[in-house]
Amino acid sequence: MLKTLGKSVREFKKPALLTPVFVALEVVMDVIIPLLMAKLIDEGVYAGDMSAVSKIGLQLVFAAFLALIFGCLSGVSAAKASAGFAKNLRKDLYYKVQDFSFSNIDKFSTASLVTRLTTDVSNVQQAFQMLTRITVRAPLMLISSVIMAVSINAKLSLILLLVAPIVAIALFFGLRYVHPIMEGVFKKYDNLNAVVEENVNGIRVVKSFVTEEKEKNKFKKVSKDIYDSFTKAEKIIALNGPVMQFAIYLCIILISWFGAQIIVNTNMTDLTTGQLSTFITYSTQILSSLMMLSMVMVNIIISKSAALRIYEVLNEKTSI
Repeated sequence: MLKTLGKSVREFKKPALLTPVFVALEVVMDVIIPLLMAKLIDEGVYAGDMSAVSKIGLQLVFAAFLALIFGCLSGVSAAKASAGFAKNLRKDLYYKVQDFSFSNIDKFSTASLVTRLTTDVSNVQQAFQMLTRITVRAPLMLISSVIMAVSINAKLSLILLLVAPIVAIALFFGLRYVHPIMEGVFKKYDNLNAVVEENVNGIRVVKSFVTEEKEKNKFKKVSKDIYDSFTKAEKIIALNGPVMQFAIYLCIILISWFGAQIIVNTNMTDLTTGQLSTFITYSTQILSSLMMLSMVMVNIIISKSAALRIYEVLNEKTSI
């Protein structure tokens, strides 16, 4: 399936390949910035050295500027690649449908083909953009932040091992229940398009027999089915936010408490004030990366069903 859909990238391979490169460079800057902050606090502010504050401050501004540039470049290239991919995919689907016989069209139904050319392609486009950007950024940020946090203080890093499972368990159960709901939504989209198509094509009959209210109720029922399914899925997905906020704040409180104890007891030989603030930043980045990975997983689950439906059309053999 991936090989078939991947053929639609074609002339947009360059921006698709450049996006992960820009994302990786952006992550490097995001990892360097907390280190510079620690250096600024310990060697500049705490030591009372204003020349060091100015020097490290300029380095911070430069690193932040580079992170901004790489972030913008990755966003532009990802948007260009995903939009181009979607354009080619719609074109391939449309040309494929032109070769279908009546039996092929009846197999899918006209309403289903319309859904696959519109809603399904949009979902796949969004997933493609996330795969080239967030799917690269989140693991790189996660691994880099873990390495840096352990290098600062290995004992303090054990707190992350206690908090991370809370996030992982919540994400696992959330994705488990969302998947079957989203699979059913696309079939309901087909029903919605079928109702609209039937009504528009037979509008003269509807007007002649004065059945407008009946058609409105039919559309309202199908539309409400989609609303109920999406609402149910979004309620489950919305739980990720509070769980993530709880994990982040719990992590910050525990790190601040035990970190302060280490600073006081060791007289800043094992951990400095700047390193503590940097450690908190890396901890936030680790948990945020887990959150981003959960968003990617949800999006992939949504787009997987859409991608399979598109693949069915592209892989269909015409009976002519």
